[in-house]
Amino acid sequence: MKPMEPMKPMEPMKPMEPMKGMEPFWPKDLGEPATSGSQNGMKYAFFPDKHRLLIERDGQVTTYDSGDHRIGGVSQADGSTQSLTFSSQNGDVDLGSLKKLD
Repeated sequence: MKPMEPMKPMEPMKPMEPMKGMEPFWPKDLGEPATSGSQNGMKYAFFPDKHRLLIERDGQVTTYDSGDHRIGGVSQADGSTQSLTFSSQNGDVDLGSLKKLD
């Protein structure tokens, strides 16, 4: 029986690649949103200076006129309607009540 051969030294680990952030789905001319996020495959971004709320679902972006609302967050009802409600300084705002611009 042959004696065991020595093990080769371990190779150094490669450094981790930095994580990539969420790529913007909005046009650059809108600037940076005051708030943005994603939930259940839907993304949103709110631009108060432009009075715009953008929603991306399934790769399709829809633009809404936010009027005098200052959007701060989103809640999503799971179900067949998948309704979206946003919180603003005036209380809850249903997405269906905002004017669709696209």
